[in-house]
Amino acid sequence: MNKSPSELNALKIAATYIGTIVGAGFASGQEVLQFFSGFGLLGIWGIILATFLFFVFGYMILIIGRALSASAYVEVVRFANGRILGSLIDLIITVFLFGALAAMIAGAGAIFVEQFGLSSWWGTILMALLALFTVIRGISGVINAISYVVPILLIAVLFISLYGIARSPIAIEDLRTVTNIGSAAPNWFISALNYASFNLVIAVAILAPMGPNTKTKSTLFWGALLGALGLGLGVLAIYFSLLSNISEVAVVEVPMIYIASLISPFVQLMFAAVLFSAVYSTAVSNLYGFVSRLTFVNQRFRIWLIVATSIAAFIVSQVGFSTLVTYLYPAVGYGGFIFFAGLLYVWVFKNEALKGSEKSS
Repeated sequence: MNKSPSELNALKIAATYIGTIVGAGFASGQEVLQFFSGFGLLGIWGIILATFLFFVFGYMILIIGRALSASAYVEVVRFANGRILGSLIDLIITVFLFGALAAMIAGAGAIFVEQFGLSSWWGTILMALLALFTVIRGISGVINAISYVVPILLIAVLFISLYGIARSPIAIEDLRTVTNIGSAAPNWFISALNYASFNLVIAVAILAPMGPNTKTKSTLFWGALLGALGLGLGVLAIYFSLLSNISEVAVVEVPMIYIASLISPFVQLMFAAVLFSAVYSTAVSNLYGFVSRLTFVNQRFRIWLIVATSIAAFIVSQVGFSTLVTYLYPAVGYGGFIFFAGLLYVWVFKNEALKGSEKSS
């Protein structure tokens, strides 16, 4: 389960970082619609802020994980937020990882129903099994699986986005007048903070144990920077694509698949498969993060723990994708602000302690 990967390079770190975050909400366009498109032109500032936060806090997590030789995210959380507050944040993250895993499994079922015309059972069972067998291979299997998916995912998202923009070019004046879309937060600033927060709560589970598997801090710096820029570019492309077709996509569940359908039924089907792979990358990182947190379980039983978690998440997934996302993600996003504050405190006031930990490890 905890088999360590070989030394990581910046590109693999960046790809894994991106793959951990770009789940069903991102690739479908629904997250971008709710967190950025609803604010029109101001949404661009939100994307810039979120990208900056992805870089800064992603780099912090990697560096702290490296200094602590962290094998699980809980070591970073406890170091950043102390024993009592850290335990509360740890509980929030742990619950969220399991809930997000269930949401991804449910999302796979929704894709099978809406895009392939098959029973949701096929999608949920397949996703649970894929995540299970990937995580059994350990962190190296998780990183490899995610990093292979990301290039295909980003290419597909950019292709569909560029088509959407070319089909209906949008003027700056149009961006200023977008006011009738429901948003996830009261303004673009809070929305960007919330978006970065709940995504980093997911990402910490994978970023923390990646830190110790590098020789230089510069590798972590470039990995975090490239990962953040890749995420920002993807969000920006989807943002413009959605606003270019806002009257149509504002009323559909999966905006990007709708735009893909405008090209051809074949492209729509292919993008549905890409969306499934995006769900897979996030499901894998959530399952690994959740199981790696349960350090009190004897190593001999780790495989059975993975199996039991997958089965439990499959059962919870029957609640439905939209229900899980609606109530789970925003709440955890606001809770993640406390984690942000802890990271900043450590970075400013415990920098010497970090250096000491790194030397002794």
